[in-house]
Amino acid sequence: MSKEERLAKLRELKAELLRLRTQQASGAPLENPGRVRIIKKTIARILTVINEEKKGSKRA
Repeated sequence: MSKEERLAKLRELKAELLRLRTQQASGAPLENPGRVRIIKKTIARILTVINEEKKGSKRA
């Protein structure tokens, strides 16, 4: 996955997480409450890869 693809996926996931949190805060039941956890973990994975690349490029 290229850097641009990761950043696009990150934006997409953050937008979906915001939508789910808004839906949850309004009192509406979520279709899949476990989806929030999956999205948060995926965001963390993408950010980890991005940070590892930054550290790797500074060392080289």
